[in-house]
Amino acid sequence: MKKKKINILITGCGAPGISGTIYSLKEANQLYEIFTIGTDTNPLAVGKHFCDHFEVIPSFSDTKKYLDSLISISSRYKINVILPQNTLELSILSDNKHLFEEINTKVLISNKEGINLSNNKYNLMQVAEKIGIPYPSYVEVDNIMDLEKTLKSFGWPKKKVVIKPPLSNGSRGVRIIDEDIDLKDKFFSEKPGILSTNFEIIKLTLGTSFDKLLVMEYLSGQEYSVDILNVKDKKIVIPRSRGLIKSGITFSGKIENNALIEKYSIALAEALNLSYCFGFQFILKDDIPYIIECNPRVQGSMVISTLGGANIILNSILNLLNEEMLPMKLRYDTIFTRYWGGIAENGDGKKVI
Repeated sequence: MKKKKINILITGCGAPGISGTIYSLKEANQLYEIFTIGTDTNPLAVGKHFCDHFEVIPSFSDTKKYLDSLISISSRYKINVILPQNTLELSILSDNKHLFEEINTKVLISNKEGINLSNNKYNLMQVAEKIGIPYPSYVEVDNIMDLEKTLKSFGWPKKKVVIKPPLSNGSRGVRIIDEDIDLKDKFFSEKPGILSTNFEIIKLTLGTSFDKLLVMEYLSGQEYSVDILNVKDKKIVIPRSRGLIKSGITFSGKIENNALIEKYSIALAEALNLSYCFGFQFILKDDIPYIIECNPRVQGSMVISTLGGANIILNSILNLLNEEMLPMKLRYDTIFTRYWGGIAENGDGKKVI
């Protein structure tokens, strides 16, 4: 029996989790012929080595060229589904889904309202507040005087405070303002890229006025990423504790059964009107989960759910295409450990370690 072919275009192929995304998509190779086309603005994006084909595209900052490029590729390769991986392109794709539908290409993305609410951290906090989901205290500021005033209202300098852009990709722009930090010691003992800093550095960096920043209460506790599948006839919530985290990426984690996180995740998903596969991040404070982030797209370590028995990435695509979804039986004892690998390429071929 001939396998049905599904052509999938993946954006943001330089993302750290690209190998996990491809692994999830290829898991049903015995049932479907999955053909993947990776795209990225960087011609050296590592995803080119994992996808069946790769093309360089313009940045989404030039919306017209970006869309024209994706439409052209989708037409040439008869793409069935576009799988976006970059936070900042989601609004563009959600606004322009109709352009792809005209060429029989679907986009794995929630509707415009859901993206606008969940992609912006300030909007997310407002929704959580409205429906009674625990959240950290938060204030939006756009100048250094209001920032300092807000920091003080949060207990700074005795307490740590978090600042982050309301709309950003990955951990870009996130800082923990901590006046107890020994920057000299950090300079000699840690690698570059630490999140903690002090207010003087922030003042020098940002100046007197800047784009809006979200000032948030600092919560110390166990952090969870939550993978979610939300389609018409199926809802599954997969909480996974985050152990070692480097540059915002989970390097160790465990799938866990947490009824309260599952309850809050379903409530938020419904209030935000999110569909298909996406994720939340919570921090436990006194055993109560506090929402801190939403990723209305495939998450970087969502492959953990695949390895734990619930391939929500592929099942989201199958649902979108009105295909029968794969069986899912979650193993709550699944432990994941990430390691550094690499690809070498020369005239003799490729070697993967």
